[in-house]
Amino acid sequence: MDISAIIIDEKNSARTRIENLLKTYDSVDVVGSFVNGTEALKQMNYLKPDVVFLETKMQDISGFDVIDQTLLTNKPLFIFVTEHDEFAYKAFDYLAFDYLLKPYDDNRLLKSLTKVLDHKRREKLLSVNLQNIMSAIDSNKNAVDKKLTVKSGNKIFLIDIHSIKYIIASGYYIEMYTEKKKYLLRESLSSIIRRLNSKMFIRIHRSTIINSNFIEEIISSNYGEMDVKITGSNTNFRVSKSYKKMFQGSIEM
Repeated sequence: MDISAIIIDEKNSARTRIENLLKTYDSVDVVGSFVNGTEALKQMNYLKPDVVFLETKMQDISGFDVIDQTLLTNKPLFIFVTEHDEFAYKAFDYLAFDYLLKPYDDNRLLKSLTKVLDHKRREKLLSVNLQNIMSAIDSNKNAVDKKLTVKSGNKIFLIDIHSIKYIIASGYYIEMYTEKKKYLLRESLSSIIRRLNSKMFIRIHRSTIINSNFIEEIISSNYGEMDVKITGSNTNFRVSKSYKKMFQGSIEM
């Protein structure tokens, strides 16, 4: 299994040493080497590294700022390789994977890398196992009658579709609101509505799906606009022009 790594350190010698050590592993690909955190962040979403080796203190932003500002859904593992021992406790608060103090010997960094590889293998195995479980559940229609299986992190939820009130798009995620709970899922609206496969769910906007059983009010304005009020929600959901005809047909207006 190959993993990708980037290195962030202002000192060329520090970056070169780490890169040379990583190259001793055929399964590690160094995809980026940066002199500051700002430049690294600009490339982070594109490079999608599995692990980041970085200093704590840099002139532009700190290594902790890099962690805070990383927008990737699946954040990489962060390993501090630093001259500053005073940030060790702070690194623990930031859930850093490891903390190496300079000067370090080669075996210490390679030991940390071995831990990364073991962690990634276990993570991949867990993901495959969860996917197999979901596939098995979905294929057994009798066992999951009127249930929707969704994966969030390392958990699989079986949700009663009748309890789902509405679903809205939120960036790269969707937010699914049920009578009792909200779920944040890495899935598209188009994908989730196909999986629901039920006439009770209506798409009223490119960013909104509603359960028609929870419609409390339909509000029409003199300008032809239409809003829907869902039971238990303080928000009115706009029916967009492109979905208005479909919505009206679905509820037999």
